[in-house]
Amino acid sequence: MDTRDIVYVALFAAVVGALGVFPPLTLPLLGVPITAQTLGVMLAGSILGARRGALALLLFLVLVAAGVPILAGGRGGFGVLLGPSGGFLLSWPMAAFAIGWMVERVWGRLNFVKAVTINVIGGILLIYVCGIPWLALVAQVPWDKAFFGSLNFIPGDLIKAGIAAYVAVTVKRAYPLIQPAAVNQE
Repeated sequence: MDTRDIVYVALFAAVVGALGVFPPLTLPLLGVPITAQTLGVMLAGSILGARRGALALLLFLVLVAAGVPILAGGRGGFGVLLGPSGGFLLSWPMAAFAIGWMVERVWGRLNFVKAVTINVIGGILLIYVCGIPWLALVAQVPWDKAFFGSLNFIPGDLIKAGIAAYVAVTVKRAYPLIQPAAVNQE
């Protein structure tokens, strides 16, 4: 990694933190807040690619674990990672990696529809696959209740996937951070 990569990783960790400034909306019974921060996860993977995107979210989680209050609502600390939303949070580096990996594979053909699809798969489906079982276990709610309760987040997440796709396609045209050569190296 060169200096530019380190700057991008730190920048996107900061972007995810800044998206936590928006007040969270916590759904009753689940204890998992609706935040803008998953938009940052999608943007990191879509714009930085797999490796840098995952590192940005890993850095973010290290800061959260260290107690920096950068989660929505000013939350931070290792205990947050062990709470009801911990499975969702811990999936963020994997989600950014998956999104980045898929974007890198279709880089030359990336368009809005492909970018939305990628963000839905990596930024919604993967996060939910990790988060819902954790939520059911930690919050001690039946799995079906955790699953159906989480469906309330889908409309907002679809909007975030659309925003991330639009931004990614725009950045690809104006200032691409993922180089086509990176696709051929893997």
